[in-house]
Amino acid sequence: MSDIKVPEMGESITEGTIAKWVVKVGDQVNQGDMLVELETDKVNLEVNAERSGVVAEIRKVEGDSVQVGETIGTIREGAAAGQPGAEAQGIAQPSAPIEPAPQPVAKPEPAAPAAPAAAAAPATGAAAADAAGAFVASPSARKLAREQGIDLQRVVPADPNGRIHRGDVTSHAAAPQGAAPAAPAEPASNRSAGGTVLDDPSKPVEIVRMSRRRQTIATRLVEAQRTAAMLTTFNEVDMTKILDIRKRRKQSFQEKNDIGLGFMSFFTKAVVGALKKFPMLNAEIDGDRLIVKKYYDIGIAVSAKEGLVVPVVRDADRLGFAEIERAIADLANKARSNSLALSDLQGGTFSITNGGVFGSLMSTPILNTPQVGILGMHKIQWRPIALDEQRMENRPMMYIALSYDHRIVDGSEAVRFLVTVKELLEDPESLLLES
Repeated sequence: MSDIKVPEMGESITEGTIAKWVVKVGDQVNQGDMLVELETDKVNLEVNAERSGVVAEIRKVEGDSVQVGETIGTIREGAAAGQPGAEAQGIAQPSAPIEPAPQPVAKPEPAAPAAPAAAAAPATGAAAADAAGAFVASPSARKLAREQGIDLQRVVPADPNGRIHRGDVTSHAAAPQGAAPAAPAEPASNRSAGGTVLDDPSKPVEIVRMSRRRQTIATRLVEAQRTAAMLTTFNEVDMTKILDIRKRRKQSFQEKNDIGLGFMSFFTKAVVGALKKFPMLNAEIDGDRLIVKKYYDIGIAVSAKEGLVVPVVRDADRLGFAEIERAIADLANKARSNSLALSDLQGGTFSITNGGVFGSLMSTPILNTPQVGILGMHKIQWRPIALDEQRMENRPMMYIALSYDHRIVDGSEAVRFLVTVKELLEDPESLLLES
Protein backbone atom coordinates (compact mmCIF):
# COMPACT_ATOMS: atom_id res chain seq x y z
CA MET A 1 0.00 0.00 0.00
CA SER A 2 1.15 3.54 -0.76
CA ASP A 3 -0.06 6.40 1.44
CA ILE A 4 -1.48 9.61 -0.04
CA LYS A 5 0.03 12.28 2.18
CA VAL A 6 -0.31 16.05 2.45
CA PRO A 7 2.97 17.43 1.04
CA GLU A 8 5.06 20.30 2.33
CA MET A 9 3.27 23.46 1.23
CA GLY A 10 5.68 26.25 2.12
CA GLU A 11 7.62 27.61 5.06
CA SER A 12 4.66 29.33 6.73
CA ILE A 13 1.89 26.88 5.77
CA THR A 14 1.18 23.92 8.03
CA GLU A 15 -2.38 23.01 7.08
CA GLY A 16 -4.88 23.17 4.29
CA THR A 17 -8.38 22.12 3.28
CA ILE A 18 -9.49 19.37 0.92
CA ALA A 19 -10.89 21.38 -2.00
CA LYS A 20 -11.70 18.60 -4.48
CA TRP A 21 -10.98 14.92 -5.03
CA VAL A 22 -10.63 14.10 -8.72
CA VAL A 23 -10.56 10.34 -8.09
CA LYS A 24 -12.76 7.94 -6.13
CA VAL A 25 -12.19 4.61 -4.46
CA GLY A 26 -11.58 1.92 -7.06
CA ASP A 27 -10.12 4.26 -9.70
CA GLN A 28 -6.98 3.14 -11.51
CA VAL A 29 -4.23 5.81 -11.32
CA ASN A 30 -0.76 6.10 -12.77
CA GLN A 31 2.27 7.62 -11.10
CA GLY A 32 2.07 11.40 -11.43
CA ASP A 33 -1.72 11.56 -11.89
CA MET A 34 -3.52 14.28 -9.96
CA LEU A 35 -5.49 12.87 -7.03
CA VAL A 36 -6.74 15.78 -4.97
CA GLU A 37 -6.61 19.58 -4.86
CA LEU A 38 -5.72 21.25 -1.56
CA GLU A 39 -6.67 24.82 -0.71
CA THR A 40 -4.33 26.81 1.54
CA ASP A 41 -4.55 30.39 2.70
CA LYS A 42 -2.34 31.46 -0.21
CA VAL A 43 -2.50 29.05 -3.14
CA ASN A 44 -4.17 25.84 -4.31
CA LEU A 45 -1.91 22.79 -4.61
CA GLU A 46 -2.27 19.51 -6.44
CA VAL A 47 -1.36 16.19 -4.80
CA ASN A 48 -0.22 13.61 -7.35
CA ALA A 49 0.11 9.85 -7.12
CA GLU A 50 3.58 8.65 -6.12
CA ARG A 51 2.82 5.10 -7.23
CA SER A 52 0.59 3.45 -9.84
CA GLY A 53 -2.30 1.33 -8.64
CA VAL A 54 -5.91 1.52 -7.47
CA VAL A 55 -7.28 4.08 -5.02
CA ALA A 56 -8.02 1.88 -2.01
CA GLU A 57 -9.14 4.38 0.63
CA ILE A 58 -10.04 8.04 1.02
CA ARG A 59 -9.87 9.20 4.64
CA LYS A 60 -10.61 12.89 4.28
CA VAL A 61 -13.47 14.41 2.34
CA GLU A 62 -13.96 17.81 0.72
CA GLY A 63 -14.06 20.56 3.32
CA ASP A 64 -11.94 18.69 5.90
CA SER A 65 -8.85 20.38 7.33
CA VAL A 66 -5.59 18.47 6.96
CA GLN A 67 -2.06 18.88 8.31
CA VAL A 68 1.25 18.65 6.44
CA GLY A 69 2.39 15.01 6.48
CA GLU A 70 -1.08 13.65 7.28
CA THR A 71 -2.26 10.54 5.40
CA ILE A 72 -5.51 11.31 3.58
CA GLY A 73 -5.85 8.11 1.56
CA THR A 74 -4.09 5.03 0.23
CA ILE A 75 -3.29 3.42 -3.11
CA ARG A 76 -3.13 -0.35 -3.54
CA GLU A 77 -0.09 -0.84 -5.75
CA GLY A 78 -0.22 -3.25 -8.66
CA ALA A 79 -4.02 -3.65 -8.65
CA ALA A 80 -5.73 -3.19 -11.99
CA ALA A 81 -9.10 -1.70 -12.68
CA GLY A 82 -11.82 -4.35 -12.71
CA GLN A 83 -9.82 -6.83 -10.56
CA PRO A 84 -11.11 -7.98 -7.20
CA GLY A 85 -9.91 -5.55 -4.57
CA ALA A 86 -11.23 -2.06 -4.15
CA GLU A 87 -14.97 -2.24 -3.58
CA ALA A 88 -15.14 -6.06 -3.59
CA GLN A 89 -12.88 -6.14 -0.53
CA GLY A 90 -14.98 -3.60 1.35
CA ILE A 91 -12.67 -0.63 0.92
CA ALA A 92 -14.19 2.64 2.13
CA GLN A 93 -15.88 4.90 -0.38
CA PRO A 94 -14.98 8.62 -0.54
CA SER A 95 -17.39 9.48 2.25
CA ALA A 96 -16.26 8.85 5.81
CA PRO A 97 -16.76 5.37 7.34
CA ILE A 98 -20.37 4.89 8.47
CA GLU A 99 -20.83 3.71 12.03
CA PRO A 100 -23.99 2.09 13.40
CA ALA A 101 -26.26 4.66 14.96
CA PRO A 102 -27.41 4.43 18.58
CA GLN A 103 -30.91 3.07 19.15
CA PRO A 104 -33.45 5.49 17.69
CA VAL A 105 -35.11 7.83 20.12
CA ALA A 106 -38.71 8.94 19.94
CA LYS A 107 -39.21 11.93 17.72
CA PRO A 108 -41.43 14.79 18.91
CA GLU A 109 -44.61 15.31 16.96
CA PRO A 110 -44.38 18.23 14.53
CA ALA A 111 -45.97 21.39 15.90
CA ALA A 112 -47.67 22.28 12.63
CA PRO A 113 -48.15 20.78 9.16
CA ALA A 114 -45.19 21.33 6.89
CA ALA A 115 -45.49 23.67 3.94
CA PRO A 116 -46.52 21.93 0.69
CA ALA A 117 -43.04 22.28 -0.83
CA ALA A 118 -41.39 20.89 2.27
CA ALA A 119 -43.82 17.99 2.44
CA ALA A 120 -42.90 16.87 -1.04
CA ALA A 121 -39.14 17.19 -0.45
CA PRO A 122 -37.04 14.21 0.61
CA ALA A 123 -35.82 14.00 4.20
CA THR A 124 -32.68 16.00 4.84
CA GLY A 125 -30.05 16.49 7.54
CA ALA A 126 -30.19 14.26 10.59
CA ALA A 127 -33.61 12.97 9.59
CA ALA A 128 -32.24 11.52 6.35
CA ALA A 129 -29.33 9.92 8.16
CA ASP A 130 -31.64 8.45 10.79
CA ALA A 131 -33.95 7.04 8.12
CA ALA A 132 -30.98 5.26 6.59
CA GLY A 133 -30.04 3.80 9.98
CA ALA A 134 -26.70 5.57 10.20
CA PHE A 135 -25.15 9.00 10.66
CA VAL A 136 -22.56 10.28 8.21
CA ALA A 137 -19.91 12.50 9.77
CA SER A 138 -16.47 13.71 8.75
CA PRO A 139 -13.51 12.08 10.53
CA SER A 140 -12.69 15.34 12.32
CA ALA A 141 -16.30 15.60 13.55
CA ARG A 142 -16.24 12.01 14.84
CA LYS A 143 -12.95 12.59 16.62
CA LEU A 144 -14.19 15.76 18.32
CA ALA A 145 -17.45 14.04 19.30
CA ARG A 146 -15.53 11.15 20.90
CA GLU A 147 -13.24 13.52 22.77
CA GLN A 148 -16.16 15.52 24.17
CA GLY A 149 -18.51 12.58 24.74
CA ILE A 150 -21.14 13.91 22.33
CA ASP A 151 -23.78 11.65 20.82
CA LEU A 152 -23.72 12.34 17.07
CA GLN A 153 -27.42 11.45 16.90
CA ARG A 154 -28.17 14.64 18.83
CA VAL A 155 -26.07 16.90 16.57
CA VAL A 156 -27.95 18.97 13.99
CA PRO A 157 -25.94 19.22 10.75
CA ALA A 158 -25.90 22.46 8.78
CA ASP A 159 -25.24 20.46 5.62
CA PRO A 160 -28.58 19.96 3.78
CA ASN A 161 -27.36 16.50 2.76
CA GLY A 162 -27.15 15.47 6.40
CA ARG A 163 -23.36 15.22 6.72
CA ILE A 164 -22.07 16.27 10.13
CA HIS A 165 -18.95 18.45 10.12
CA ARG A 166 -16.64 19.55 12.92
CA GLY A 167 -18.35 22.94 13.17
CA ASP A 168 -21.69 21.23 13.85
CA VAL A 169 -20.17 19.36 16.80
CA THR A 170 -18.59 22.57 18.09
CA SER A 171 -21.94 24.40 17.87
CA HIS A 172 -23.68 21.54 19.67
CA ALA A 173 -21.11 21.58 22.46
CA ALA A 174 -21.58 25.33 22.90
CA ALA A 175 -25.38 25.03 23.17
CA PRO A 176 -26.95 25.22 26.67
CA GLN A 177 -26.92 21.85 28.45
CA GLY A 178 -30.25 20.19 29.11
CA ALA A 179 -31.86 21.66 26.02
CA ALA A 180 -34.46 19.64 24.20
CA PRO A 181 -33.19 17.28 21.50
CA ALA A 182 -32.50 19.15 18.28
CA ALA A 183 -35.09 19.00 15.56
CA PRO A 184 -34.19 17.59 12.16
CA ALA A 185 -32.06 20.00 10.18
CA GLU A 186 -33.83 22.42 7.89
CA PRO A 187 -32.53 23.04 4.39
CA ALA A 188 -29.67 25.53 4.35
CA SER A 189 -31.84 28.05 2.50
CA ASN A 190 -34.08 28.31 5.59
CA ARG A 191 -31.34 28.65 8.21
CA SER A 192 -29.79 31.86 9.44
CA ALA A 193 -26.05 32.42 9.74
CA GLY A 194 -26.26 31.60 13.45
CA GLY A 195 -27.87 28.22 12.81
CA THR A 196 -31.38 29.30 14.01
CA VAL A 197 -34.29 28.25 11.81
CA LEU A 198 -35.99 31.33 10.42
CA ASP A 199 -39.66 31.71 11.27
CA ASP A 200 -40.49 33.31 7.94
CA PRO A 201 -39.88 30.92 5.02
CA SER A 202 -40.58 33.76 2.60
CA LYS A 203 -37.19 35.26 3.50
CA PRO A 204 -34.72 32.59 2.39
CA VAL A 205 -31.00 32.79 3.04
CA GLU A 206 -28.03 30.83 1.78
CA ILE A 207 -25.21 29.64 4.02
CA VAL A 208 -21.86 29.53 2.23
CA ARG A 209 -18.76 28.09 3.81
CA MET A 210 -15.88 30.59 3.76
CA SER A 211 -12.87 29.27 1.88
CA ARG A 212 -9.59 29.10 3.71
CA ARG A 213 -8.22 31.86 1.49
CA ARG A 214 -11.20 34.13 2.21
CA GLN A 215 -10.75 33.53 5.95
CA THR A 216 -7.08 34.47 5.65
CA ILE A 217 -7.88 37.60 3.63
CA ALA A 218 -10.35 38.67 6.30
CA THR A 219 -7.85 38.05 9.08
CA ARG A 220 -5.02 39.89 7.35
CA LEU A 221 -7.12 42.94 6.50
CA VAL A 222 -8.38 43.28 10.06
CA GLU A 223 -4.85 42.75 11.37
CA ALA A 224 -3.51 45.47 9.05
CA GLN A 225 -6.04 47.96 10.35
CA ARG A 226 -5.41 46.94 13.95
CA THR A 227 -1.60 47.05 13.91
CA ALA A 228 -0.77 49.87 11.48
CA ALA A 229 -1.40 53.59 11.89
CA MET A 230 -2.97 53.68 8.45
CA LEU A 231 -3.74 56.95 6.72
CA THR A 232 -4.69 57.77 3.11
CA THR A 233 -3.84 60.80 1.00
CA PHE A 234 -5.27 61.61 -2.45
CA ASN A 235 -4.33 63.37 -5.66
CA GLU A 236 -5.43 63.34 -9.30
CA VAL A 237 -3.58 62.66 -12.52
CA ASP A 238 -4.18 64.10 -15.97
CA MET A 239 -3.94 61.02 -18.18
CA THR A 240 -3.87 62.95 -21.48
CA LYS A 241 -0.26 62.19 -22.41
CA ILE A 242 -0.40 58.52 -21.44
CA LEU A 243 -3.56 58.04 -23.49
CA ASP A 244 -1.89 59.81 -26.40
CA ILE A 245 1.19 57.56 -26.21
CA ARG A 246 -0.95 54.44 -26.05
CA LYS A 247 -2.99 55.61 -29.03
CA ARG A 248 0.09 56.32 -31.16
CA ARG A 249 2.24 53.38 -30.06
CA LYS A 250 -0.27 50.66 -29.21
CA GLN A 251 -0.14 48.77 -32.51
CA SER A 252 3.63 48.95 -33.02
CA PHE A 253 4.20 48.00 -29.36
CA GLN A 254 1.94 44.95 -29.78
CA GLU A 255 3.65 43.86 -33.00
CA LYS A 256 7.14 44.24 -31.55
CA ASN A 257 6.58 42.74 -28.10
CA ASP A 258 3.56 40.46 -28.59
CA ILE A 259 1.90 42.09 -25.58
CA GLY A 260 -0.44 45.05 -25.22
CA LEU A 261 0.66 48.40 -23.78
CA GLY A 262 -1.55 48.89 -20.74
CA PHE A 263 -1.58 51.38 -17.88
CA MET A 264 0.09 49.17 -15.27
CA SER A 265 3.59 49.49 -16.74
CA PHE A 266 3.36 53.30 -16.53
CA PHE A 267 2.17 53.18 -12.92
CA THR A 268 4.75 50.58 -11.93
CA LYS A 269 7.54 52.70 -13.40
CA ALA A 270 6.17 55.83 -11.68
CA VAL A 271 5.99 54.03 -8.32
CA VAL A 272 9.57 52.80 -8.63
CA GLY A 273 10.75 56.33 -9.44
CA ALA A 274 8.92 57.73 -6.40
CA LEU A 275 10.20 54.97 -4.11
CA LYS A 276 13.78 55.86 -5.02
CA LYS A 277 13.13 59.43 -3.86
CA PHE A 278 11.20 58.41 -0.74
CA PRO A 279 12.72 55.11 0.45
CA MET A 280 10.68 54.90 3.67
CA LEU A 281 7.70 53.87 1.54
CA ASN A 282 9.80 50.84 0.52
CA ALA A 283 10.55 49.80 4.10
CA GLU A 284 8.97 47.67 6.81
CA ILE A 285 8.95 47.61 10.60
CA ASP A 286 10.73 44.77 12.40
CA GLY A 287 10.23 45.27 16.12
CA ASP A 288 12.22 48.40 16.98
CA ARG A 289 14.12 48.32 13.67
CA LEU A 290 13.37 49.58 10.17
CA ILE A 291 14.26 47.45 7.18
CA VAL A 292 14.75 49.81 4.24
CA LYS A 293 14.81 47.77 1.03
CA LYS A 294 17.06 48.71 -1.86
CA TYR A 295 15.23 46.56 -4.37
CA TYR A 296 11.80 47.03 -5.92
CA ASP A 297 9.48 44.02 -5.96
CA ILE A 298 6.07 45.47 -6.74
CA GLY A 299 2.91 43.58 -5.78
CA ILE A 300 0.02 43.85 -8.25
CA ALA A 301 -3.41 43.09 -6.77
CA VAL A 302 -5.42 40.62 -8.87
CA SER A 303 -9.05 39.72 -8.29
CA ALA A 304 -9.50 35.96 -8.66
CA LYS A 305 -12.58 33.80 -8.07
CA GLU A 306 -11.34 32.66 -4.65
CA GLY A 307 -10.43 36.20 -3.54
CA LEU A 308 -7.85 38.93 -3.91
CA VAL A 309 -4.22 37.90 -4.32
CA VAL A 310 -1.14 40.08 -4.75
CA PRO A 311 1.51 38.37 -6.91
CA VAL A 312 4.84 40.16 -7.18
CA VAL A 313 6.71 41.59 -10.17
CA ARG A 314 10.38 41.06 -9.23
CA ASP A 315 13.04 43.74 -9.75
CA ALA A 316 10.60 46.07 -11.49
CA ASP A 317 13.27 48.78 -11.70
CA ARG A 318 15.27 46.59 -14.10
CA LEU A 319 12.38 45.79 -16.42
CA GLY A 320 11.20 47.60 -19.53
CA PHE A 321 7.57 48.42 -20.25
CA ALA A 322 7.02 45.25 -22.27
CA GLU A 323 8.64 43.06 -19.60
CA ILE A 324 6.43 44.57 -16.91
CA GLU A 325 3.27 44.10 -18.98
CA ARG A 326 4.25 40.51 -19.76
CA ALA A 327 5.04 39.72 -16.10
CA ILE A 328 1.72 41.17 -14.92
CA ALA A 329 -0.23 39.27 -17.60
CA ASP A 330 1.46 35.99 -16.66
CA LEU A 331 0.79 36.48 -12.95
CA ALA A 332 -2.85 37.44 -13.56
CA ASN A 333 -3.39 34.32 -15.68
CA LYS A 334 -1.84 32.16 -12.96
CA ALA A 335 -4.02 33.77 -10.31
CA ARG A 336 -7.22 33.15 -12.25
CA SER A 337 -6.30 29.55 -13.00
CA ASN A 338 -5.23 28.79 -9.40
CA SER A 339 -1.69 27.99 -10.51
CA LEU A 340 0.26 30.60 -8.54
CA ALA A 341 3.25 29.29 -6.62
CA LEU A 342 4.09 30.52 -3.14
CA SER A 343 7.19 32.21 -4.56
CA ASP A 344 4.90 34.36 -6.74
CA LEU A 345 3.27 35.87 -3.63
CA GLN A 346 6.15 36.36 -1.22
CA GLY A 347 8.45 39.28 -0.57
CA GLY A 348 6.79 42.30 -2.17
CA THR A 349 8.04 45.72 -1.07
CA PHE A 350 5.13 47.93 -2.22
CA SER A 351 1.73 47.22 -3.81
CA ILE A 352 -0.56 48.68 -6.48
CA THR A 353 -4.28 47.99 -6.70
CA ASN A 354 -6.59 49.09 -9.51
CA GLY A 355 -10.21 49.50 -8.50
CA GLY A 356 -10.80 51.46 -11.70
CA VAL A 357 -11.27 48.28 -13.71
CA PHE A 358 -14.49 47.75 -11.73
CA GLY A 359 -15.60 51.37 -12.04
CA SER A 360 -14.36 52.70 -8.69
CA LEU A 361 -13.91 56.48 -8.71
CA MET A 362 -12.16 56.71 -5.33
CA SER A 363 -11.20 54.36 -2.49
CA THR A 364 -8.87 53.96 0.48
CA PRO A 365 -6.83 50.80 -0.14
CA ILE A 366 -5.74 48.71 2.86
CA LEU A 367 -2.05 47.98 3.42
CA ASN A 368 -0.64 44.63 2.42
CA THR A 369 1.37 44.15 5.61
CA PRO A 370 4.26 44.18 6.40
CA GLN A 371 4.50 46.69 3.56
CA VAL A 372 3.95 50.30 4.58
CA GLY A 373 2.54 51.70 1.34
CA ILE A 374 -0.04 50.84 -1.32
CA LEU A 375 -1.13 52.91 -4.33
CA GLY A 376 -4.75 52.85 -5.45
CA MET A 377 -5.65 53.51 -9.10
CA HIS A 378 -9.17 54.43 -10.14
CA LYS A 379 -11.44 54.97 -13.11
CA ILE A 380 -10.41 57.45 -15.80
CA GLN A 381 -13.19 60.00 -16.12
CA TRP A 382 -13.47 63.05 -18.33
CA ARG A 383 -13.86 66.22 -16.25
CA PRO A 384 -13.64 69.97 -16.97
CA ILE A 385 -10.24 71.25 -15.82
CA ALA A 386 -9.23 74.90 -15.50
CA LEU A 387 -6.10 75.45 -17.60
CA ASP A 388 -5.73 79.04 -16.39
CA GLU A 389 -7.97 81.85 -15.19
CA GLN A 390 -9.80 82.10 -18.51
CA ARG A 391 -9.69 78.64 -20.13
CA MET A 392 -11.39 75.34 -19.33
CA GLU A 393 -10.89 72.04 -21.07
CA ASN A 394 -12.22 68.52 -20.69
CA ARG A 395 -9.43 66.16 -19.64
CA PRO A 396 -9.22 62.41 -18.82
CA MET A 397 -8.59 62.47 -15.08
CA MET A 398 -7.87 59.75 -12.54
CA TYR A 399 -7.94 60.00 -8.76
CA ILE A 400 -5.03 58.18 -7.11
CA ALA A 401 -4.74 57.26 -3.44
CA LEU A 402 -1.79 56.37 -1.25
CA SER A 403 -2.43 54.48 1.99
CA TYR A 404 0.62 54.44 4.25
CA ASP A 405 1.73 53.47 7.73
CA HIS A 406 2.04 56.71 9.67
CA ARG A 407 4.32 55.04 12.20
CA ILE A 408 7.30 55.39 9.88
CA VAL A 409 6.02 57.56 7.03
CA ASP A 410 5.29 61.21 7.78
CA GLY A 411 2.36 62.94 6.16
CA SER A 412 4.55 65.37 4.22
CA GLU A 413 6.61 62.48 2.87
CA ALA A 414 3.49 60.59 1.77
CA VAL A 415 2.06 63.67 0.04
CA ARG A 416 5.32 64.37 -1.80
CA PHE A 417 5.55 60.71 -2.82
CA LEU A 418 2.10 60.90 -4.39
CA VAL A 419 2.91 64.21 -6.07
CA THR A 420 6.01 62.59 -7.57
CA VAL A 421 3.91 59.72 -8.94
CA LYS A 422 1.51 62.28 -10.43
CA GLU A 423 4.33 64.31 -12.06
CA LEU A 424 5.96 61.22 -13.57
CA LEU A 425 2.66 60.01 -15.02
CA GLU A 426 1.85 63.41 -16.50
CA ASP A 427 5.30 63.49 -18.15
CA PRO A 428 5.65 59.86 -19.32
CA GLU A 429 9.00 60.43 -21.03
CA SER A 430 10.52 61.15 -17.62
CA LEU A 431 9.70 57.58 -16.57
CA LEU A 432 12.60 56.35 -18.71
CA LEU A 433 14.97 58.53 -16.69
CA GLU A 434 13.54 58.36 -13.17
CA SER A 435 12.84 54.63 -12.83
